[in-house]
Amino acid sequence: MFFQKLLALLTAALISVFIGLTLLTVDLSTPFQGLGIASAGLSSNRMDKGLARQEIEASILATPDYAKYFARLREAFTPDYEAVLNDFASLRAETGEKQSVDYYLSETVRRMRQKHGALAAAAENGPLADVFTSQLNVLRALAVADKKMCVSFLYGVTNADFQSFAASRRELVSEMALAGLEAMLNGRAKNILRDKPSDTDFRVLEVALGDHGLSKAEIDALLDGKTPDPPIEDARMCAAGQTYLDVLATLPEVARMRIYALAVQLMANS
Repeated sequence: MFFQKLLALLTAALISVFIGLTLLTVDLSTPFQGLGIASAGLSSNRMDKGLARQEIEASILATPDYAKYFARLREAFTPDYEAVLNDFASLRAETGEKQSVDYYLSETVRRMRQKHGALAAAAENGPLADVFTSQLNVLRALAVADKKMCVSFLYGVTNADFQSFAASRRELVSEMALAGLEAMLNGRAKNILRDKPSDTDFRVLEVALGDHGLSKAEIDALLDGKTPDPPIEDARMCAAGQTYLDVLATLPEVARMRIYALAVQLMANS
């Protein structure tokens, strides 16, 4: 029972933060007004696929933060790089719609997470921990920008405001994407096998959260992934989310890495 309850925390707090983007779950793959994800008003005429790919690669190269990610992807996962660029070029050629570099990065990260994300669970401690450090950096930036958006992100809810935030923090987003990619690459090379976290591991985490000042209501909100009644104010809940990732990083290394490994496995399957 305790194990299942704590899994709710992983899915609500960790998976929503990852990615990404997912890394969290930032859905920049869906065009929306205001960010240029799809350029409204542009010609919808078809274009040559080769020219489309040249245009896409040029737009990526013109965005240094994202260019680093794609260069590493091309070097380490060449077939995946070729596949995703060809798909982007086909879409551009067939529809005539020009997507933004934010779309290209987010969609590539999503595909890599679903196809290779589980490799990160087998990475060495350093690269695996870097995934979660980068997530915490994003959460901290959200806390400064907008407490309400921070809480929504913590619960895995995103909207146009959050997407706008992500597009305006490309360096931060790129660092998170690269951390995930490097963990996958390291996991492929090292293939470290870890046990699943135990009830004791999770119980230590819950006690540590209380020791760092979180109330029972705040801990329950994180564990259950539900809004308490009455709701906790946004500023406090946002701070609790940051405390959660901070505390997780202080757990004994073996337990922490087991939880991290389980989290990235869940991310890959989400």
